[in-house]
Amino acid sequence: MRAIRQSKKLQNVRYDVRGPILVEAQRLEAEGHRILKLNIGNTAPFGFEAPEAILADMIHHLPEAQGYSDSQGIYSARTAVMNYYQSHGLRETRVEDIFTGNGVSELISMVLQAFLDDGNEILVPAPDYPLWTGAITLSGGTAVHYRCDEQNGWNPDLADIEAKITENTHGLVIINPNNPTGAVYSEDIVKGLIDIARRHQLVVFADEIYEKILFEDATHHHAATFAGDDVLCLTFSGLSKAYRVCGYRAGWLMISGPKEIATNFLEGLTLVANMRMCANVPAQHAIQTALGGYQSIEELIGPGGRFYEQSMLADRLLNEIPGVSNVRPQGALYCFPRLDPALYPIEDDQQFVIDLLRAKKILVTHGTGFNWFEPDHFRLVTLPEASVLEEAIGRIGDFLAARR
Repeated sequence: MRAIRQSKKLQNVRYDVRGPILVEAQRLEAEGHRILKLNIGNTAPFGFEAPEAILADMIHHLPEAQGYSDSQGIYSARTAVMNYYQSHGLRETRVEDIFTGNGVSELISMVLQAFLDDGNEILVPAPDYPLWTGAITLSGGTAVHYRCDEQNGWNPDLADIEAKITENTHGLVIINPNNPTGAVYSEDIVKGLIDIARRHQLVVFADEIYEKILFEDATHHHAATFAGDDVLCLTFSGLSKAYRVCGYRAGWLMISGPKEIATNFLEGLTLVANMRMCANVPAQHAIQTALGGYQSIEELIGPGGRFYEQSMLADRLLNEIPGVSNVRPQGALYCFPRLDPALYPIEDDQQFVIDLLRAKKILVTHGTGFNWFEPDHFRLVTLPEASVLEEAIGRIGDFLAARR
């Protein structure tokens, strides 16, 4: 019989956050081992529960959420998102500028399917959230990775971006706050990114899902604020992280800038949205309550809050390991430490994390899985309680000591 093979479109697509390392973890679990999974920013397994008001509102609306909604989303959710951006200075935002989706992940794929032709290049940060690179590739485009500078707080290297622009470059991805580094970009950096897009007539894709998870004096700046009326900016955000409802899959896209020159593209995006009928309707009902109600995230991101304390603890413990250096995160839920190649001459970082998994039953993700250029980093999720983090990073330290 003829072998059934995967599409050739998947040949260069990777998503190592849930890749071969997770398969090995599942094999070990089947053998009876208990694995501490620090590979994915899923809040629920670590004791973070959805705000009660969100649960109550979803339950209340279930009887009227049984059918399809408008493909762009229910009116109340889109109005709430519109009001949110208007309150942040983007006063030209309208209801028709909002699309809801089954999380930001679906919206990224939808937008790229509607936007890209074969061979189009999109500038993507390195390290990146790998869905961006995978979705660009699957849509026929080419992801061109620009370097974020670890020595400069993981800020994007603006000169490197300029050097990588060609006649085929059509868009610029900004992930702020950044996953996996935890960097939060200054106003000057965001303005610099938008200025590059303006000079080269690029569409900006602003992934801002962690915008509410900020530590100490970090301030988030919406890319759309500086895009004005001459840079088309597509802003992505949602409820998954700040409201601890990853499984609800409630995200949105806000379109700003010169929409009059993007009529054809927006028709294509509407077509793609229509083809998937609509986003999860019960979760859409949670958006208005989440954005308009008490912001419980504030309890988690300040001193004494779990997000803050665990992030700072992980940063300190990692930096105490000989040959490990970590740039202190300003936001998000991750650390992205570097392993000194002089002490840890790693050639295959995927094999490194598999070895760590087998030896210490700790699951992390290797740095090249985020399209970093060298095999000298890994990403660790900072969601476990302090005692668990101490145990986990202690095991990592023991594993590295044995390799030195």
